[in-house]
Amino acid sequence: MKIINKEVLWQGRFLRIVLISFVDKNGNLRKWEAVERINSKGIVVVIPITPQEEFVFIRQFRPAFGGFVIEFPAGLNDKKEFLTEVAKRELIEETGMLSDDIVFLAEGPVSSGLSTEVITVYIAKDVKEASDEIKKKFPPDETENIEVIKVPSEEVFTFLEERRLAGDLIDLKIYGFIELAKKFVNK
Repeated sequence: MKIINKEVLWQGRFLRIVLISFVDKNGNLRKWEAVERINSKGIVVVIPITPQEEFVFIRQFRPAFGGFVIEFPAGLNDKKEFLTEVAKRELIEETGMLSDDIVFLAEGPVSSGLSTEVITVYIAKDVKEASDEIKKKFPPDETENIEVIKVPSEEVFTFLEERRLAGDLIDLKIYGFIELAKKFVNK
């Protein structure tokens, strides 16, 4: 298995579609289309947990779906920062909260059959409201429409089902992230 060539089929401002030529296990030349991010050195997801053991979700309008998605704060490393710094920045920008305790949780592909994206997941323990001064330094992205929702850890799955029934989409990854994060709840 070996990549022979990558050809850009289309490129926009943030994404490009590539045609990947590779040799399979039998020596046959194969082609695969994939999506790549432009000018991004990784993606982070932050799982905020309050001192009261609440998970902090965001409800965000996603144009690709024409509706709202329940997810955890996340963002691109498009400023060439360390990923932990991206996690801290995105937490403030998307929730207005901060944490002094950001811990690595997991890393891996998002959709390995479609995209070259790899996400790195962090837990933000003991999150609290950021000061107005800090919020001014890290303002929300003007293109994002985000609602912040705190949910007690024992009610998260009920909350997600209620939001699904109300018409929101649920980012499927968060179910696994919640299970992984539970080791940081009920310490």
